[in-house]
Order: sequence, then structure tokens, then C-alpha cells
Amino acid sequence: MEGVLEIVAVTVLGLVVIAAAAVLAPKLGVAAPLVLVLVGLALAVTPGIDDVEVEAEWILQGLLPPLLYASAVSMPAMNFRREFGVIGGLSVLLVVGSAVVLGLLFAWLIPDLGFVWGVALGAIVSPTDAVATSIIKGTSVPRRAVVILDGESLLNDATALVLLRTAIVATAAAFSFWGTLGTFAYAIAVAVVVGAVVGRVNLAVRRRVEDATVNTILSFTVPFVAAVPAELLGSSGLVAAVVAGLVTGYRGPRVLPPSHRMSDAQNWAMVELVLEGVVFLGMGLQLSTVLGGMRTGVGEAVGIAAGALAVTLLVRAGYVAPLLWGLRRRASRWRERQPHIAKMGERLDAGDLTPLRGRRPSERRARRLATRVRRSLADIDYLLDHPLGLREGVVVVWAGMRGAVTVAAAQTLPEDAPHRPLLVFVAFAVATLSLLVQGGTVGPLVKILFRNRAEDGSEQDDERRQILALLQETAHGISRSSDMSVKQHKLAIVKAQRDALLDARDDGVFDADTLSNALRTLDAAQLTLELRGGPNG
Repeated sequence: MEGVLEIVAVTVLGLVVIAAAAVLAPKLGVAAPLVLVLVGLALAVTPGIDDVEVEAEWILQGLLPPLLYASAVSMPAMNFRREFGVIGGLSVLLVVGSAVVLGLLFAWLIPDLGFVWGVALGAIVSPTDAVATSIIKGTSVPRRAVVILDGESLLNDATALVLLRTAIVATAAAFSFWGTLGTFAYAIAVAVVVGAVVGRVNLAVRRRVEDATVNTILSFTVPFVAAVPAELLGSSGLVAAVVAGLVTGYRGPRVLPPSHRMSDAQNWAMVELVLEGVVFLGMGLQLSTVLGGMRTGVGEAVGIAAGALAVTLLVRAGYVAPLLWGLRRRASRWRERQPHIAKMGERLDAGDLTPLRGRRPSERRARRLATRVRRSLADIDYLLDHPLGLREGVVVVWAGMRGAVTVAAAQTLPEDAPHRPLLVFVAFAVATLSLLVQGGTVGPLVKILFRNRAEDGSEQDDERRQILALLQETAHGISRSSDMSVKQHKLAIVKAQRDALLDARDDGVFDADTLSNALRTLDAAQLTLELRGGPNG
């Protein structure tokens, strides 16, 4: 009985600390995750408090799938598609390159470690953390940079974990480049298929559930339903959860009623807050456990971690700099093509089906081509209106923080790994230093970098006027039949307006945040109509 009461008391205390950090951190001008890490570190070194050991699998398989799923659901699918090339490079090429460079560094700094084990540790500290990256969402970072950082942190864990497994296997067998490449390709391909199937089936089931509360309970199972089969198939459960979230976020507004989606949003916000709090508080609390068994001096180990973090940032900067140059070249090419594509769109909109590329398109192909043209023009406008310059590049480099994934992955190292306690502590120190140094300074850095940027809301105001015009035009196109009540007519208008906004979303016409606000307004209007009694409401 006393053991149960102790667990309940610790749980309640933890929830109170998480809630207090969420309330007090903004007033202190500090991100809540940093407060929780510091509280955890303070408790870890407090005399009389037992060491806390968190099983790595609880984080990797229990906490991360729902957190990544929730982030993916809220990710604007159109912006994710537009930045997929950048996100893919950061998630794969940068992680692999960082792991190799860090492998050389660790093999040099830690005697008798060897290059392969160095790469294993490099893979652990290379990926940015999706939960840690949430620190920048409360700043004035340009939306495009946030999308890139979000997308990178959603996918790079899979690269790091596959590389870690491969490095561990390579310590007992010969390394095979093609075998490693095949393993990675298999892990991603299976995860994408499993996640896509689970995402679609989840919506097909939940659309038939009338009770919003039951629907939300079912939504809590989705990331695990995607992650567990993927892991059993030797794939990446985290990527499967992300894909399921992307599918749900993209198709949900067309499939689920507003009451279900609003219930999901409210309840998932609470779950995210608690799980993120547990992750960061747990990180700090593990300090005493991580220190156990270390034979190397703490100062020397912290020095190794600081050097590793500095090298990681240098490699990241070395990758991002040419990336920005390539993006500027890409934007210039699209600017040159824009008039030609716009002219083609005008022809298609006018019904001109004269031969294109030597042949006359069918009406069906012309409609598909017109959709592609609209999306291409919207993509060009997006790239030209939201350029990534030096300031945005600095933020992308500095805001790529390490976090709980690094600590959890380090604890999966086999017991016979050379210098295992040291390796685990170095990973812990890299994650902690990253959160405290980068996370503690990214807010002031953003203010300095963007202090001269004019807060001009004219573009958003123009988009709001365009959305309002679209809604009015759609409403005028819905006539009321003789057998239709006033309430039914209003609901039909709201449904048509939502379809029009979602079509605009698919084409990428409007800013994702502005469009999301308009969709939420329509959801509230529909719920109000449905709650009114009487046929004429």
C-alpha cells in the first residue's frame, strides 16, 4: 500500500511541476523544457533522493511515437511536401555525415574506442530532437524555418537508429555499404507503407464512431498501432507513426466531423504537454544514474561532449551553407519559369486544348495539368515570398538541438560496449549542453537577427480578404431548395465552404496558418448550428 501511495504522490508531484513550468516559464522568459531539465538536474543531485533510471525503450517505444504522431498531424502537409528535399537531406545526409565525422573525433579522443564504436556514438548524438525543437515555436522564427526544423526532427531519428544498429552489428561482422543502404531503404519503405495504411484505416474506423470522446480514445492508439507492427517487421516505428500522423492530418478535415477534430486537438494538446514534460524532467533526473560506473573524470567527459557538440554544429553549418546557396539558385530558376507556367495556366483555364508538347491533351489530362500548374505557381509564390537567407540559415543551424532521443538511444548500447558508462554520459552531456546552451540562447538570438524586420501584416490581411471572398462566392453558389430548412441550408453552405478551403489547401494557394484559422472558424460555426434546436435553428 505504501509503495502505491508513493507512486501516486510522485506522479502527482511530477504533473504539478510540469504544469508550473508551463505557467511560469513564459513569465520568466525561458522555455518550459529548459526549466524542467534544470529542475530534474537539481533533484538528481539532491541528497536523499534515490537515483532515477528510465528504460530507454519506454522513451523510444512509449513516449516518442505519440509525440511524433501529434507533431505530424499538425504539420501542414503542403509545406512538408514543398520542403521535402531539404528535410530529406537534413534527415539522412547530414545525420550520416555527422556520425562519420564524430566517429573520427571520438576514436581520437577516447583511447581504445575504435572508429566503428565512435560512429555508433556519433549516430546517437547526430539527430535533432522533435521535442527539443519545440522550444523555437514560441519565438518569431519565420514559418518556413520552423517547417524545415520540424520535418527534420520527425524523420532523422530513423536514420540515426538504423545507423546505430548497423554500427553495433559491424563491431562483430564485416561492414557492408550496400547492406547498410539496403537495411535503411527497407526500414523506411516498410514504415511508410505501414504508416499510410494505418492512417487511412484509422480514419475509416473513426469516421463511423459518433461519440467524440470515444473517437479521441481511439486516436490515442493510432501511433502505437503504426509503430508496433513496423518494429516487428524490422522497420522504423517512429517513421510509421509520423506517416500515420501526416495522413491523418491531411485527410482528417475531409473525413472527421468538427466535434471529433476539436476534441482531438484539445485532448492531444494536454497529452503533448504531459509527455514532453515527462521527457525533459526525466532527462534531468537521470544524471546520478548516468554518472554511475564512470571511471573517467566528469570534467574530461564534459570536455569531450562540448567538443562533440561544437563539431556537430560546425558540420551542420557546413551543410546548411551550400544548401541555402542551392535554394537561392532554385528560386531564381523558378522565377524565370513563372511567366511561362502562368501563361500555360491561363490557356488551360480558358479551355484552350491546343497541342502541348506535340499532342492534344484529353479533357481529363488537361484538368490534371491545370491542377499541377496551379500548385506549381503556388509553390513558386511560396519560395519567392519566403526566401531563406543568412539569418534563417543561422536559426536552422543553432535551433537544431539534441534531447531525449540522444539519451535514450545511448542507453540501448550493449553492456559489452567499450567505455559504455562514458559513452552514455557523453551522450547525456551533449543533449543537456545542447538544450541549455542552444535552447537558452535561441530566443535572444532570434530577437537580434530579426529585430529590424518590419512586422507587416498586409500579406496576411490580403490573404484573409481573399479567403473571405472565396467563402462568400461559395455561399452564393449554394441555393436553397423548397424542401430544405434554413438550418440545413446553412449547414450545406458551411460544408461547401470547407470543401473550397480544403481544395485551396491542396493547391497551396494560402498560408497554412491563415487557412487553419479559417477552417477552425467554419468548424465552430458548424457546431453552433448543429447544437441549435429546431429545423430552422
